[in-house]
Amino acid sequence: MRVKRDDLRNIAIIAHVDHGKTTLVDEMLKQGGIFRDNQETVTCVMDSGDIERERGITILAKNTAVHYKDVKINIVDTPGHADFGGEVERVLKMVNGVLLLVDAAEGPMPQTRFVLQRALELNHPIIVVINKIDKPDARIYEVVDEVLELLIDLNATDAQLDSPMLFCSGRAGTASLSPDEAGTDLKPLFDTILDYIPAPEGDADGDLQMLVSSIDYNDYVGRIGIGRIERGVLRQNMDVSICNWHSNERPRRAKVVSLYQIDGLQRIPVESATVGDIVAFSGASDITIGDTVCATSAPEPLEFVKVSEPTLEMTFSVNDSPFAGREGKYVTSRQIRDRLYRELLKDVSLRVSDGQTTDNFLVAGRGEMHLSILIETMRREGYEVCCSTPRVIFKEIDGVKCEPVEHVTIDVPAEYVGAVIEKLGQRKGELTEMTSHGSRSRLEYLIPTRCLFGYRSKFMTDTRGEGILNSVFERYEPYKGEVTMRFTGSLVASEDGITTSYGLYNCQDRGRMFLGVGVPVYEGQVVGECPKQEDITLNPCKEKHLTAVRSTGADEKLILTPPVIFSLEEAIEFIADDELIEVTPKSIRLRKRILNTENRLKWQARVKRSQS
Repeated sequence: MRVKRDDLRNIAIIAHVDHGKTTLVDEMLKQGGIFRDNQETVTCVMDSGDIERERGITILAKNTAVHYKDVKINIVDTPGHADFGGEVERVLKMVNGVLLLVDAAEGPMPQTRFVLQRALELNHPIIVVINKIDKPDARIYEVVDEVLELLIDLNATDAQLDSPMLFCSGRAGTASLSPDEAGTDLKPLFDTILDYIPAPEGDADGDLQMLVSSIDYNDYVGRIGIGRIERGVLRQNMDVSICNWHSNERPRRAKVVSLYQIDGLQRIPVESATVGDIVAFSGASDITIGDTVCATSAPEPLEFVKVSEPTLEMTFSVNDSPFAGREGKYVTSRQIRDRLYRELLKDVSLRVSDGQTTDNFLVAGRGEMHLSILIETMRREGYEVCCSTPRVIFKEIDGVKCEPVEHVTIDVPAEYVGAVIEKLGQRKGELTEMTSHGSRSRLEYLIPTRCLFGYRSKFMTDTRGEGILNSVFERYEPYKGEVTMRFTGSLVASEDGITTSYGLYNCQDRGRMFLGVGVPVYEGQVVGECPKQEDITLNPCKEKHLTAVRSTGADEKLILTPPVIFSLEEAIEFIADDELIEVTPKSIRLRKRILNTENRLKWQARVKRSQS
């Protein structure tokens, strides 16, 4: 019997990064009665991970639910950064409609186009929410026109073009149906969700079918599968079959040990769940994203969305520096390999393969941030690894070597436009559009992915920190040719030791230093940046040998320039092809692949001869 669940709605909130998804969810939870009136809450409560809170971004899609007019609204909060687009693509199969958030000042951005295109492909109803209408630089009517142009550009249907449009302030918790009318609460948004998002439908008496769209892990119960029931009923202690659309393997048997429904920020144990419910269950130790949980009598897999392929690749290897094993808990190739392959179980847009030797592994992802978050997570868990510079993944299309190209949107004050155009022109950027909004200009570029490496930090310097740069993968295009991205060299330590003020004082004339006084270094470690396009070997550990004439107090007159301390992303942007990043739980060090100075110079001489 086919039923329609009028007591349930399933929605996802999608938007570009920093357009206010998680803040709006905070207010929906408060006005949905999830918190007590006197309960102390934190902002962005859905960003539960330490890295998410530190960086102020959503990395993993998360589920919550509120109640309004006797209807349960399941909400999926999704990431806005393009590197985590795989999270958005997979959860869209779990919902019946989407809320598209657009910043009232910035308007549609690259990730807005990407996630909206995915939602339209699945024929999801769209509710457009113009957020942050209380910003001083809000340009509501222009943004409304830009959203409609984007829908037309993406070949939306007539019904999708007639999508309802609301005007919100997520921080204030207000929504209205008119841009000229200030709202008082989020009731117009809740009412629009009930009226416009279709209720889930399905055969409640049919054989069970549930697509697993997300994976969680718990130390007590193991792996937890999360998904929406498409057909039938799922019960606790029920025997099920697990199959996959893309696999020819025989269905696996499993037993549902515990079953939960999501309510607010909690998982509530239930005895059973039916069509349309988003549930979490444990008991299948090998469950993975894309699997279908079926009745044992009818193992029929559901088709899973094809997630976009990764465009960047890095080599992760065992740390072989002289300081290896001092700070990390997990340092062997077996431990690193197990951790990387375990990450594949919950990250559908990541690819891991064994390298040419047993000590290194090829890890491919959506972008530099995607891979740097993985590295940061591993180092916090106690892993030590060495990482190479990122490389783009080339493809051969119709016999032509092709490379990934990014669509870059840059928002800068008008006085810095010239510096941005000059730098991107050197990096084979192709300016496609340029518009002005008051004192700021928006530039849109098509630029090879590899040509963006190392540019973001220079961009922030060129624009005095006032520029905004966003990029999203556009397509593969024929190879654009060689281009120089780094115009500086490295200052490399010539021997092991501990840095001294005397040694650093004599080194800092050669370039920017990355280390302060009293820091252990080893031969081959990169200790600074040389302004010339060459490497210089020097000794920051040199000590001043005293005589009867020279006093010990003379060192106090040495004035040292403060060192440049790199974050992980900045280190990934900086390193050259012959350098590695040594990542440990306590340190981030830059080093040469060949640590021995004599061997490295011989190798560099051979490379120059082969090139000439």
